Amino acid sequence: MNRFQDDEVVPEHQAQPAGDGIDRRNFLGCMAWAGTGLIWTMAGGVPVSRLLAQTAKGGGASIGRSEDFSFVQISDSHVGFNKGANPDVTGTLQKAIDKINRVPTGMKLPDFIIHTGDITQNSKAAEFDTSAEVMRSTKVGEIFYVPGEHDFIDDGTQYRQRFGKGTVGNGWYSYNHKGVHFVGLNNCVQVDAMGNIGADQLAWLKNDLSGLSSSTPIVVFAHIPLWMVYEKWGWGTKDGEQALGLLKRFGSVTVLNGHIHQIVQKVEGNVAFHTAMATAFPQPVPGTAPNPGPMVVPAGKLQSVLGVTSVKVVRGHGHLAVVDHTLAETA
Repeated sequence: MNRFQDDEVVPEHQAQPAGDGIDRRNFLGCMAWAGTGLIWTMAGGVPVSRLLAQTAKGGGASIGRSEDFSFVQISDSHVGFNKGANPDVTGTLQKAIDKINRVPTGMKLPDFIIHTGDITQNSKAAEFDTSAEVMRSTKVGEIFYVPGEHDFIDDGTQYRQRFGKGTVGNGWYSYNHKGVHFVGLNNCVQVDAMGNIGADQLAWLKNDLSGLSSSTPIVVFAHIPLWMVYEKWGWGTKDGEQALGLLKRFGSVTVLNGHIHQIVQKVEGNVAFHTAMATAFPQPVPGTAPNPGPMVVPAGKLQSVLGVTSVKVVRGHGHLAVVDHTLAETA
């Protein structure tokens, strides 16, 4: 279902209103429009920042061992969108891939890329073809996908044929990498006002997690936020709490989402939540516009509100280190 409206122009620096339903006490950073240039590591619930140059290099161990490594999240490419908010979404997706391909001298490429959905705008075959062609230009060896609601307009047939082979049900799955368990969920099949996981997928998730030690680091990625960012706009998952309940026994859980086209972070106990910038266009801060949708910014500002997210798994730390990079950054 295409839920985006026509381009909505919102002032660049409009204050967030009071009483918007967002619990500010839990926010590490709210609706940050630009990359920080820092990497954040949560230690004992306290955020500690370091310059990217100070971070340890990733290890090269095989799957199953606990070693440092990094991966990259991209989201909301919307290939096929061509309105004023960004008439060249294919170009900005390519710029994101080019940015991932560039690594400082002496550093290694990320181990893989995660794409958290809305790969296309209208689930058309040509849009999936173009997306796949751009994604193939990455130097990173493997890409993992979950769908967004824009990828399931045709009941998901095109998505499953292109990016969902080997997955369970409507596109959920899990895998292990260097001691970390990754779970890709599809909470877009029954999208109404909000995301929905559904009973079958929740039963699968319970079974998938049942054999894991509580010390296993878990990374869950899905398109729509699993926590309630802004209920009025449907920015949350109706049965997300049920999924999160299954994760309570694990000591380190990171939840990565897209959908809202802006950075929101919070930590609740053992779970760190992070939503990513889009590669296509921004959306307004909750409550600053009548509806969500593509937000027009001055042309020279567009790449400063689009970006990718780097995630580093550092052995011995309770939470993963996450840093966002805008497409405008040159480094």
